[in-house]
Amino acid sequence: MLLYSITPDVVGTVFAFIALWLAHSRGLHFAGIRPRDFPLYSRLVPAALGIVAIFVPAAAIDEWAVMRFWGSRGVTLPANAWKDPVFSRDLIFYFFRLPFYSQVLGFVFVLAILCALVFWATARGWQLWLRGGTLKDFDRGFEALRLPGATRTGFARAVGVILLLGLAAWVFLGNYDLIYSSHAFMTGADYVDEKITLPLRWLFIAAILVSVPLAWISRYKQAVALIVAAFVVQLALPGIVRAVYVRPNEISIERPYIDRHIEATTTAFGLNRKATERTFTASAEQTVDTVQDATLLDNVRLWDLRAYSATITQIQALRPYYTFPDTDVDRYFPNGRIKQVLLSPREMDVNQLSAEAQQSWINPSFIYTHGFGAVVAEVNRTTPDGLPVLLIENAPPEIKAPGFQLTRPEIYYGASTQDPVFVHTAREEFDYPSGDQNKYSVYQGSGGFPVGSLLVKAAAAISQGEPSIIFTGYLTGDSRMMIYRKVQDRLAHLADFLQWDPDPYLVITDDGRLVWMVDGYTTSLSHPYSATIAVTGMEDGANYMRNAVKATVDAYTGKISLYVFDPEDPIIQSYEALFPKLFQPASAMPPDLRRHVRYPEVFFRAQAEAYRVYHMRDPQVFYNKEDLWEVASSLTNQSGQRAPMQPTYVVATLPGEKNPEFLLILPFTPRGKDNLIGWMAARCDGDHLGDLVFFELSKQQLMYGPMQIESRIDQDQNISKDLSLWNQQGSHVLRGNIIALPVSGGFLYVETIYIQATEARMPQLKKVVLAIGDRLIYRDTFEQALAELTSGAAPPPAAVTTSAPKPAAPAASQPDASALAERLTHLREQAEQLTKDLQKLENDTRKK
Repeated sequence: MLLYSITPDVVGTVFAFIALWLAHSRGLHFAGIRPRDFPLYSRLVPAALGIVAIFVPAAAIDEWAVMRFWGSRGVTLPANAWKDPVFSRDLIFYFFRLPFYSQVLGFVFVLAILCALVFWATARGWQLWLRGGTLKDFDRGFEALRLPGATRTGFARAVGVILLLGLAAWVFLGNYDLIYSSHAFMTGADYVDEKITLPLRWLFIAAILVSVPLAWISRYKQAVALIVAAFVVQLALPGIVRAVYVRPNEISIERPYIDRHIEATTTAFGLNRKATERTFTASAEQTVDTVQDATLLDNVRLWDLRAYSATITQIQALRPYYTFPDTDVDRYFPNGRIKQVLLSPREMDVNQLSAEAQQSWINPSFIYTHGFGAVVAEVNRTTPDGLPVLLIENAPPEIKAPGFQLTRPEIYYGASTQDPVFVHTAREEFDYPSGDQNKYSVYQGSGGFPVGSLLVKAAAAISQGEPSIIFTGYLTGDSRMMIYRKVQDRLAHLADFLQWDPDPYLVITDDGRLVWMVDGYTTSLSHPYSATIAVTGMEDGANYMRNAVKATVDAYTGKISLYVFDPEDPIIQSYEALFPKLFQPASAMPPDLRRHVRYPEVFFRAQAEAYRVYHMRDPQVFYNKEDLWEVASSLTNQSGQRAPMQPTYVVATLPGEKNPEFLLILPFTPRGKDNLIGWMAARCDGDHLGDLVFFELSKQQLMYGPMQIESRIDQDQNISKDLSLWNQQGSHVLRGNIIALPVSGGFLYVETIYIQATEARMPQLKKVVLAIGDRLIYRDTFEQALAELTSGAAPPPAAVTTSAPKPAAPAASQPDASALAERLTHLREQAEQLTKDLQKLENDTRKK
């Protein structure tokens, strides 16, 4: 990579030095100076020109534009790949060649101007010196700057011709900027740009080329007049045509151009690659089928990520310096069945060490070097106390479910680690607490680099500003130093030409190792006719985006592997040509990691933002924004503010499919309204990874949206009474984000309610709200709410507000009614399980 980055600068410096030296020589010749008469001057000038030549390419050349251009020589696109409809150029031209040509042209422009300045400074300076002039000569204003006869020299005329040819080339390349034009209703060249502005720009180029021979024969006034006249015409006429002809008939004239804009944007964000559009029809009753939707109901995420993180921090941190910086949703396959879980790595935060421990340089650098293990919980189960049911907990890890093992739980590379640390030293490293004692270990991996030699120690001491690295006696010949331990920083240091997802997630492999997975994106702002969409982590957004790479980082060794998951992407093809040993094909990813690849939220949100507008394919509908959608909103905090929903990972069976799968979904509502109008899903499993499915609801069938369900929850008297009561008893109510789940009969909404003490942040799941259609159920557990939702029975009064003060003398019939309801629920669960067993037996019989 170093060679790629310095080669353009080296080549540019050589060319710049030759040109500047030639300009200097011509200046001396014009002034009548012989260099051999001034030996000291002759030795100093080349050094000065060399310094200037070094800075010219550094200021005028983008090394990455040059590198991508060379890498693009091996890029191939399908025969039916998108081309712009104005110039019939493909994406290779716009992504790689046009930026390179612009860089070269800019370099030539800058160099030509510098050469003219060097020629003038040399010639005029020596003229003044030979005539005994001083700085006072410049008090006469412009006259002192004149260099009589210079414009008639061959060198000056050559520079003038180069500048004119460069101007013509600049205008020519500027023609392609028309297809990035921004208009009120679209991006790209519209009618005026293509039919009026473009021909006038060709006229402008012709005028510049005609002025070239005029400049050569020193007829500069005529050349300038011709160029100015052509410029004024191409500047004024398009505005007149737009106002007089186009604006009164805009929609009919601009229709084909709007079509181009819609097609380009959908192509740029992959909305027409591996994508299907379907109609989603809910049943008239909008009910939940517990058999057909069994897998989804068994994987409903009851734990809001905020509440879950706060709870496990209280019950699983073990020590103050352990933190859970992030919790991710993933799926595993215990007993061969898909199961959605929450996984949180337990990382080390040395900033939480005691003040005394932090004062010692040894503690954070040699002893507290790594996190340990992870906490895994089922998404849909809670203990009787309202806490999560943990499948992996404590340290050393206690595994309470089949299908998991942790053979290497240490986390040396993570999401919140510090740099640097030294391992395999004379000091043992803290592993985990065990009662009143601590367990220690010695690193046995290959992470980091050897730091045993004095030279490396000195370099490390200088880079870290820590002289103790040289003098400490803890470093041995086998010691290693680890840097760039934060996953995001590590990937950016290796491949900063990619955009990396800000949310790495941890995976437990089949052999018990911890591996981070991170999505990498190729993006551009150079796709013609495409709209620029806001992208998380990118200040300027993007008008082209692909999830081209998925990276893995071993949490123990720090080993990085980059896998290409979109080999058709031209940008990643150019990087593969530049760095052939850096990337591997997707097929090379180990199967136990491949099962945990998922569709990234960042890319999904960008596509959702594009689709909510560009699902309108009719130009007139698009022009008037008649069917504009919005990402569905929900309440995000206790202040009651609404905000767009975040994509949700679920395990469900798509309508029309037979098998449950891991999906990323997001609902839409019409602009200015809260009822559902559509939703999109991204598939994550197997060969379907990357498939997009867009569902549109019938406009004649009303289906409640998340905000409407939120309003019904706020207006429910029983819920309001409970929330008010809990908030007044030294506790605090935390409402989880509402989750919208597609079921066979419509959309099922789930919202969980937690209670946490005012003085301790450990939320406990207290209530569950389920809603579908006109029904809203409020119960202590998800099982109770689901049983009532599917049974259709009216809620017994005693079960509605279990937290309300108990009556002093309850009626004798109430316990009987409650027991009967509980018994009926139990019988229903048994019947549902029996149905599942019979279906499984029937399937097994058919296979045999």
